[in-house]
Amino acid sequence: MGELIDKAKGYANEAAGNAKQAAGEARNDPDQKAEGKGQELKGKAQKLAGSIKGALGDKV
Repeated sequence: MGELIDKAKGYANEAAGNAKQAAGEARNDPDQKAEGKGQELKGKAQKLAGSIKGALGDKV
């Protein structure tokens, strides 16, 4: 179960991060772009954690 939750949160954070980056690009706001990149990377890490949990049978 933890695998699916981590992956779902990961996809959501990745999408939100990409949206923030696009908004920062449109507004020429480097702080918002950086915040979006951070959130995107957090999402990728969450998806990776979900994949690892899936491979190990949620014992992590």
